[in-house]
Amino acid sequence: MATDTLKSTPGASGASGGLRRLLLDNGALTALIILVIAMSALSGDFLTTDNLLNIGVQAAVTAILAFGVTFVIVSAGIDLSVGSVAALSATVLAWSATSEGVPVWIAVILAIATGIACGLVNGVLISYGKLPPFIATLAMLSVGRGLSLVISQGSPIAFPESVSHLGDTLGGWLPVPVLVMIVMGLITALILGRTYIGRSMYAIGGNEEAARLSGLRVKKQKLVIYALSGLFAAAAGIVLASRLSSAQPQAAQGYELDAIAAVVIGGASLAGGTGKASGTLIGALILAVLRNGLNLLSVSAFWQQVVIGVVIALAVLLDTVRRKAGATPVTAGAGGSSGLKGPQAIKYGLAVVLVAAIVGGLSLFNNGSSSSNPKVGLSLSTLNNPFFVQIKEGAQAEAKKLGADLTVTDAQNDASQQANQLQNFTSEGVDSIIVNPVDSDAAGPSVRSANKSDIPVVGVDRGVNKAETAALVASDNVEGGKLGAKALAEKLGGKGKIVILQGLAGTSASRERGAGFAEGLKAYPGIDVVAKQPADFDRTKGLDVMTNLLQAHPDVQGVFAENDEMALGAVKALGSKAGKSVQVIGFDGTPDGLKAVKEGTMYASVAQQPKELGRIAVENALRAADDKEVEKTVKVPVKVVTAKNVDEFTG
Repeated sequence: MATDTLKSTPGASGASGGLRRLLLDNGALTALIILVIAMSALSGDFLTTDNLLNIGVQAAVTAILAFGVTFVIVSAGIDLSVGSVAALSATVLAWSATSEGVPVWIAVILAIATGIACGLVNGVLISYGKLPPFIATLAMLSVGRGLSLVISQGSPIAFPESVSHLGDTLGGWLPVPVLVMIVMGLITALILGRTYIGRSMYAIGGNEEAARLSGLRVKKQKLVIYALSGLFAAAAGIVLASRLSSAQPQAAQGYELDAIAAVVIGGASLAGGTGKASGTLIGALILAVLRNGLNLLSVSAFWQQVVIGVVIALAVLLDTVRRKAGATPVTAGAGGSSGLKGPQAIKYGLAVVLVAAIVGGLSLFNNGSSSSNPKVGLSLSTLNNPFFVQIKEGAQAEAKKLGADLTVTDAQNDASQQANQLQNFTSEGVDSIIVNPVDSDAAGPSVRSANKSDIPVVGVDRGVNKAETAALVASDNVEGGKLGAKALAEKLGGKGKIVILQGLAGTSASRERGAGFAEGLKAYPGIDVVAKQPADFDRTKGLDVMTNLLQAHPDVQGVFAENDEMALGAVKALGSKAGKSVQVIGFDGTPDGLKAVKEGTMYASVAQQPKELGRIAVENALRAADDKEVEKTVKVPVKVVTAKNVDEFTG
């Protein structure tokens, strides 16, 4: 029966052979050490206690998910559903404990049971339904995410205070998520190395048919394997929601890929039969170190994806090289040394001392060199939208004018990724932080951490709840929604059928704009909203959703989209109807939106002034950093831009 370790075949001897075995058989650990040294050399803010703890916290959720995925991959399976199952489990906990009044301990059990149930469904579909693991878990990915949105109605749900302590620290410095990660890692190692089900995983992954002929009940074992994956996903979801003080229905999107990447980087083979808990932990730490270090170095989030993709590819190549080099599996219970022999232990000890000396020296060197310019961190909810790109451009222009160093990060509409970025800014010791929250509640814990470090925080476009901000520079989304309702209703003469294209579920911008529009429509009872559908602030989705809605409502006369990108997608779907028989109103006043207004295909856009938002945010952030007085709320006016005044609008 195969186990989770590999041992090189004899043949290589001497120092070169030992070094070769060290590099090939411990590639992930070697890569982690090199990464730590490189990041320490490149950034003086990397090797600090606070930042290293941040890395641990940021690795925790991915590592816990990856521990569960390790069971699946060792048995030659795959689980693409863990991110959605994590979000669903956290949503069930928050919903049952708050909306339904269920005691918290029962809500926790329900959340864990939800994760196990999802895993069991995966196992049944794979073992008894004969579905490929890829298809079965892909289906669960969609089902889990959909149920999370249904239960939460697309909005974050506040997490119970007693469970939120999982996102806190012990003794004011030791993060609880790190402790949970360590405990789950030990449980994983115990299951893989010391239990019957663990040995079964390796046997099934090594050769499923041979395992069946040996008497293993493979189908039942797979049920347990996928149930364990679901259990670990539920635990990860609870930890993630605790960090954010809220259950986000869109949380953990894409985390399944990070989890699989961590397992593969850690030395497991997608072909099954190999893998171990320590390797998975190292893989998760490599991803966390990469993201943390690249953030500190102000590398674009888009390039971060490229770098991480390259790392994953290299990890798979290393696995291939290792196998071609003659590495063979060690059989369970095989003889041989279980530890390090004297000379080998001395080599490892010297290597550790050498690395520590290099890292320590680099840390001292970097601590002595720093820029004299004030440092400002700007975390934007996304840079995949022209509106936020313009905020960035306005902020960069003002920072350059005032002689400040501005670091811009992209949260990619992921509240947990934004929490990581804000923590990185805090540990880096920037002079001030500007945040455009993915979600106002989820940003609270990270902003409170900055408050404790006496770093002033300025909100831009959206506020932060349950935390202290020096200023909020924003347009009024609710008022903008009301203006949009009034403009559309008056254009239609106070009566007609309209549809609403909603933004990304759970985001405060979508909630506020939608609420303002609904409030504004109350004055026009003749307006009938025949459909409301989310298109996630995306032009392509706006096109697809509007195309579908036209099939059911061909007589629609108006469209309100919660941003210009969706409005432009709707214009494309409407074709010749846009601006003639169907009036379209967007929101944001982006260059493409204003161009469509000028051409007449869009009737209007509720225009904010994003560059002005960015400029004023930087100005206030620097004033706050100098302990100068700033206004608590700075309102940048919104206006309805039509063909009549589009030439006057400067954005």
